[in-house]
Amino acid sequence: MLRGVVAVTLLGLPTVQAPYQADPPAITVRDRVRHQGIDGFGISQAFRRNELVRALSEEQQREILDLWFNRDKGAGLSILRLGIGSGPVGSPYDQMVSIQPEDPGGPDAPPKYVWDGEDNSQVWVAKAAKGYGVQRFFADAWSAPAYMKDNGDDKNGGTLKPEWQQAYARYLVQYAKFYAREGIRITDLGFTNEPDWTATYASMRFTPQQAAEFVKVLGPIAKDVKGLKVACCDSFGWTEAKAYTAAIEADPQARRWVKTYTGHTYASPVDGPLPTSGNAWMSEWNPNGSTWNESWDDGSGYDGFTIARAVHDALTLGNVSGYVYWLGASRGATRALLQIDEAAGTYHVSKRLWALAAYSRFIRPGAVRVDAVAGDPALKVSAFRNADGSQVVEVLNTGTAPVTWKGVYGRATAYVTDNANSLAASPVTGGTVTLQPRALTTVVVGGHR
Repeated sequence: MLRGVVAVTLLGLPTVQAPYQADPPAITVRDRVRHQGIDGFGISQAFRRNELVRALSEEQQREILDLWFNRDKGAGLSILRLGIGSGPVGSPYDQMVSIQPEDPGGPDAPPKYVWDGEDNSQVWVAKAAKGYGVQRFFADAWSAPAYMKDNGDDKNGGTLKPEWQQAYARYLVQYAKFYAREGIRITDLGFTNEPDWTATYASMRFTPQQAAEFVKVLGPIAKDVKGLKVACCDSFGWTEAKAYTAAIEADPQARRWVKTYTGHTYASPVDGPLPTSGNAWMSEWNPNGSTWNESWDDGSGYDGFTIARAVHDALTLGNVSGYVYWLGASRGATRALLQIDEAAGTYHVSKRLWALAAYSRFIRPGAVRVDAVAGDPALKVSAFRNADGSQVVEVLNTGTAPVTWKGVYGRATAYVTDNANSLAASPVTGGTVTLQPRALTTVVVGGHR
C-alpha cells in the first residue's frame, strides 16, 4: 500500500486513504485486491511502415525510436507486433512480402523459403526495440500466401485450403526461426488477423470453430520453438472476440495451446473481459478520423484524451494484460502515434503518443493491477503494483473542475498530461495531488528506475 498512510479495513480488505480524513478520499487503493498481471504495452509497424522511418535522417530515426521505447524520453513501450507477410516478390509499399512467395509445388513439397534478413524493414525495428530492453515480440499473419487459399489471392478474404493446414503451420513457425537467426526471439505467434472481416488488403477468414481446429494443428508444431506461444484470434471487435475465445476454451485440445487471447476494438469496444482465465490483449485499434490530429482534448474522437480513456477501459473493464496500438507511425491523415512526411524529411508527434506513454512508461511488464475506486464519478482511476515495489495510480479527470487528492505519502511524483503538458513531472509535497480537469495524472510512489 502507499507508504506512510493509515490502513483501515473495509469489507475485510485493506484500503489506503488520508489519515484522519473526515470526508471520503478522492481515491482509495486496495493494494491487496489483485486483478490481472500486465504483459506490457506496444505498437505495430506492420505493412512496411518502417520504410517511412528509415527514409528520415539517422538522428530523426533515433528520436523516433526514443519516443517509442525510451523510458525517460518517450513511452517505454514493451511489446512490438510484427506482420507476417503474404504478398509476392515485388509487392509495392503497404503490401508485405511472404517468406515463401511462390508455391513450392504443393502442400507436401519441400518448402522454398526466402529470407532477406530485412522482412519488410521489420528486423531493423525489432533489433532496435531489443536494444531498449523490449522482450515481447508478437508475430501475426494477416493471410496465408495466395496459393494456400481457396480464392487464390492473399487479399479479399478467402479461406485456408484444408490440405495446406500443416504447411501453413510450418510456414508460420519458420518465420519465428528466421527471427531467431537475427537474434530476436518471437514470443507470441498469431495465425489470423480479423478472421471475421473481409478486407481489400491481406485478409483470410476463419470461423471460431475453424480457428479452434487450426490451433490444434499449429500448437504441436510451435512447441518445438523454445518460448513460442500461440495467440488467437485478433477478431475485428471485442464482442466478436468473445466467440473465438469461447470456441477455443470449450475445446480442451485447443485450449492447451493458446496462451494469449487477442481482440481488436473496431467493430465493438471493450465492455468486459473475454471468457477465459488466461491472459487477454487488446491487440489492435486506433480511432476513426479524417485528418492528422495532434490535440489532447478537442472532442474529435481521435485526440489524446480519447486514447487515454480507451486504455483505461481496456485495463479496468476488459482486464487486459496487454495493449497494442495501431500504428507507431504512418503518413498522411493517419491516427498513428506519429506522422511521417518522408518527402519533406519531417515527422510530427501527437498527444495520442503521450496518452499511451502515461501508462506504458510506468506500468511495467510483470506488474499487477490492484483495486482502485474514486469518490468522484468524474475520475477514471486504475492502480498497479510493479515488481520493483513501486505503485502507479492513473487518474483521468473527465470533469471540468480540479479535484484534490489527499493522502499520497512516501516518495511520490505526479506526471501530468493535458493540453499544455506531456508527462510533466512534479514531486508530490504534503501528500496532496491536484488532479487537473480534462487531464491524465500518473502518480508513481516508491520503487526505483
